[in-house]
Amino acid sequence: MDFQLLREAHEHFLIYKYRSLCSLSSRTGISFTLSIFPTLFLSHKTLLSHLSVLTMATCLVSNEPTINPLVAIVSETEAPLEIPHDVAEIVVVRHGETTWNCSGRIQGQLESDLNEVGWKQAGAIAERLATETKPAAIYSSYLKRAKYTAEMIAKKCHVHEVIEVPELKERHVGSLQGLYWIDIQEKEPEAYHAFFSPENDSEIPGGGESFNQLCERSLAALYEIASRHKGERVIVVTHGGVLRAIYMALTREAKAGKVLNASINVLHLSHEKWAFKSWSDVSHLNEVGFLQRGFNGDSLQC
Repeated sequence: MDFQLLREAHEHFLIYKYRSLCSLSSRTGISFTLSIFPTLFLSHKTLLSHLSVLTMATCLVSNEPTINPLVAIVSETEAPLEIPHDVAEIVVVRHGETTWNCSGRIQGQLESDLNEVGWKQAGAIAERLATETKPAAIYSSYLKRAKYTAEMIAKKCHVHEVIEVPELKERHVGSLQGLYWIDIQEKEPEAYHAFFSPENDSEIPGGGESFNQLCERSLAALYEIASRHKGERVIVVTHGGVLRAIYMALTREAKAGKVLNASINVLHLSHEKWAFKSWSDVSHLNEVGFLQRGFNGDSLQC
């Protein structure tokens, strides 16, 4: 008997099981430890080389909702998993890149068209989501950069309509809307300081919203959507400011970091508790590309 061949076959089996368990963990919140593998194989060079791409995977038992730093580690041969009956899975997508995103101009609630890259990003999102669990519904901001992204996803996922939710619109940033990031400190100093103020109840001059107002409407909309879809997956297409507000409100972190165009972010609502399953996943944009600066409401973007 060829024991070397047998050993290699066994190793491939273990690697397959490891990836399957990590995929199951990221989907369901059930976690596993590496103790399921014999130490003989963990120390073997071949296995370690296969596991090197998974070294950041969250596979330790934990009851705390954590951000999974590795996303999209799913075996291509696996069928989409069913959503547990008491869980609503919300896939929150930021719209594709726009002409104003590219030029460094502040949109707020003003309209700006998807540019060529943005249309390609929307197509890439749609292609990816069409291979995953079919959404029961697709919701979107009415602003056309989000709506057009949502419509491309709906077409590819065979969902007949996109439901507009006004509360998913971008933050109104008052007199900063339409200006270039590089100019706002000089041209609108009061609005600039209000936007970056640590006081979350500061409204931005010129009719803008406070951060608290943004959080309140964004979370209320997300909760309302999740409450309608227990045991189902839905897709929500919105904006960088809204995503930042949702992240900071739910995690209570002081910053959200970059919110990238066309990123995919997965949340679960179960028993009135929210948990992030992935954050700012752009693995589907490898061939399309994206703006590295993203949306960052924590510091000036130039």
